[in-house]
Amino acid sequence: EYTDEGAYLITGVDFENGGINWDSCVHVPMRRWEEARDIQIENGDLLITKDGTIGKVAIVSGCTAPTSLNSGVLRISTIAGYDRRFLYWVLQSDVFWTWFADKNAGNSTIQHLYQGDFAEFKYAVPPIDEQRSIAAFLDDECAKIDSIIDDLERQIEVLKEYRLSVITESVTHGMNPKAKMKECDGNWPGMIPKHWEVKRLKYICDHITDGSHFSPDTTYDGYPYITAADVHGIGLDYDSAKKISEADFKMLEKTGCRPKKFDVLIVKDGATTGRVGFVTDDEPCVILSSVAILRGNKCLRNKYLMYLMESEYMQSQIRVSMAGSAMPRTILAKIVNYYGLLCPLSEQDEIVAFLDKKCKQVDSVIEGKKIELEKIQSHKQSLIYAYV
Repeated sequence: EYTDEGAYLITGVDFENGGINWDSCVHVPMRRWEEARDIQIENGDLLITKDGTIGKVAIVSGCTAPTSLNSGVLRISTIAGYDRRFLYWVLQSDVFWTWFADKNAGNSTIQHLYQGDFAEFKYAVPPIDEQRSIAAFLDDECAKIDSIIDDLERQIEVLKEYRLSVITESVTHGMNPKAKMKECDGNWPGMIPKHWEVKRLKYICDHITDGSHFSPDTTYDGYPYITAADVHGIGLDYDSAKKISEADFKMLEKTGCRPKKFDVLIVKDGATTGRVGFVTDDEPCVILSSVAILRGNKCLRNKYLMYLMESEYMQSQIRVSMAGSAMPRTILAKIVNYYGLLCPLSEQDEIVAFLDKKCKQVDSVIEGKKIELEKIQSHKQSLIYAYV
């Protein structure tokens, strides 16, 4: 029933920095707003998400038109003597999250903040003047901390963009700045060294396949079963991967979905489509259908292939191949026809040596920024908890 105009409808995705992003809100017919008086939103209302990403909190401001809520959001109205801004901070503290974890202990993996349960949530309440003083203090201090967090997040994004630009430049132009260049046809944008070739992946890879389309039962112990969540850069985290029985492993291994040392992995389904992984050992495991294996032929170093797949030009082909799909995904038939660049093995080795060193340096700086970010976020949570 979404419309181009009418009443605003706040959903969980519209929560942003403790408020509502009105630009992202959808609209519904006015009769929907009129028929649900208890969720007719006003400035100053306290909201919390109860489905999806549970526990996002916002205080409404900038509301200039009739506004309602979808079923995944709760509106909290407080009576006299209870400050909503103070409760806003309580709901962002371990006071709330410890209670929520206890309330949901033993529940299914799909969790909800039930309205009936939330009505029983208890928290320590000082006198109203003290509530307001604490809320004002946390408003000020957390705004300063959030500014630091925003700055660190921007630095991390800039470093990631720099890393991508270095990879893209290296795998498309090589290490020789004096190399003669040529204009490519429509299959590859921009200039490349004159002696390089543009080739579809199916002509430079010996093995391109995806994982099992049969989902075996997981077990407590057994062989690792690699999904999209386990693919993120160099190496695989077998400890966190799901496990399957030996019988299922042997059955799936016969289908060719067992990766080998130095294979390149590509996520082909879901929100992380295009993410690249690299196998560093021969640990027995199999992959799910959301992951594809790429293995270069004798003319292609697999480590060079990994960097090539990470480059902006390859990632743009992945994005284009997902166009029109309701769910982010690409398919094997499209992957095999992506265009890649082939250069002499000696140049591939030079590129890999350079990128291994450069990416290690950049990744080290990024990791340091992430540690800083975790520390400041932890400090913020401790500060909130101490005062509420």
